[in-house]
Amino acid sequence: MATRQAPFNPVPAMRTYPPAEHPVVVIGPVQYLAQYPVELDVNSDFKVSDINGTLIFQVKSKLLSPHDRRFLKDAAGNTLVNLRQKIRTMHGRWEAFRGKSKEKNDLLFTAKKSKLFQFKTELDVFLGNNKGEVPDFKVKGGYSKSSCSILLGDSNTMLAQVHGRHALAIMPNVDYAFIVALLVVILDKINADDDGNGAINGFIIGFVLSS
Repeated sequence: MATRQAPFNPVPAMRTYPPAEHPVVVIGPVQYLAQYPVELDVNSDFKVSDINGTLIFQVKSKLLSPHDRRFLKDAAGNTLVNLRQKIRTMHGRWEAFRGKSKEKNDLLFTAKKSKLFQFKTELDVFLGNNKGEVPDFKVKGGYSKSSCSILLGDSNTMLAQVHGRHALAIMPNVDYAFIVALLVVILDKINADDDGNGAINGFIIGFVLSS
């Protein structure tokens, strides 16, 4: 049984980025905000480490269920977020809930493709209390198919960048647990496009929880 402990704070990134004007908090009000830029590496087992190799997060999967589910866990194994893909939706909607909950009042965010047909990965991300049509965050694909930027709403305010599926560059004062949770959805979309049939490739599929 996992024991709760203080999160491992990643060391500062070597690069510098301008800080967000206001803190961006989705999952953790304090523990997942850094006053400095953060760079994270994602290996083939979907273990997320800082630039010193210290484990920060890990993602597990449960595929033998009505919904494909992902579990974002901290280094101690505590579940922070569970994400599930809603089946039979035209835009491939994902929902993220706090901890292991499935209750609507624990909905953290939803993400879906911005357009039904698109050549680059583009997602609209809505916070759980957003019932409107204007997204709180946008994911926009870059020149490379496996690279993209995470922006604040419809603005050009950069929150994070994904480089080649295996690296994250996150701006100061941005909830990096949220960015990693969103990365789960981003990689699913990239992998689905690569496979051509909506299947999730071996980058994620290797983790099946028995419970």
